[in-house]
Amino acid sequence: MSQLVRVHNFSVSRDGYCSGEHQSLERPFGDSDPGDLLGWASATASWPGRTEPGGSRGLDDYFTRDYARNIGAEIMGRNKFSPQRGPWEDHEWQGWWGDEPPFHTPVFVMTHHTRPSFTLSDTTFHFVDGDPATVLDQAREAAGGKDVRIGGGAITVRQFLDADLVDTLHVAVAPVTIGAGSRLWESPEELSDRFHHERVPSPSGVTHHLFWRE
Repeated sequence: MSQLVRVHNFSVSRDGYCSGEHQSLERPFGDSDPGDLLGWASATASWPGRTEPGGSRGLDDYFTRDYARNIGAEIMGRNKFSPQRGPWEDHEWQGWWGDEPPFHTPVFVMTHHTRPSFTLSDTTFHFVDGDPATVLDQAREAAGGKDVRIGGGAITVRQFLDADLVDTLHVAVAPVTIGAGSRLWESPEELSDRFHHERVPSPSGVTHHLFWRE
């Protein structure tokens, strides 16, 4: 089985934003409410952060459960990892996720300001400065034959899409409007020249958009 490059469970507003403006330590999604974008997933039985029994089953739960399937490495942009811009002022910062990050794989953080790698639990973060193809080569090697997930944010996903390096893409469009911030697209039709595309509405109110190479 060949390695795939996947975007999975990437949530955006109906106007295409994955986060608002003014990201900060206290507000990793900026002015937007993460519950508006991720509520469909956090309500499921398979949500990894669930601390109590219960949660919904069905379509949303299927996508939530499938998030980690056969993933061997993740690539993310710097601002998914941190609100800091420019040279690193605080090497004590080790991400939003605490001592048990949810990735369980090597993670490659794309940044022009590299810093030493570190490990938390079973996740090692590497800080790499390179173009998408170069970083993908590193992630493929680390993935040990499994798939590589492009985790976001929107700028990073667009970089890999524009470089024609993505095999499958799953975007959950939430019924909210953000208006400004980090934008994936103006319309999903922007990808119609390269991908098959299906829309699957969910009872939760989100619409799942599935893309795979033609």
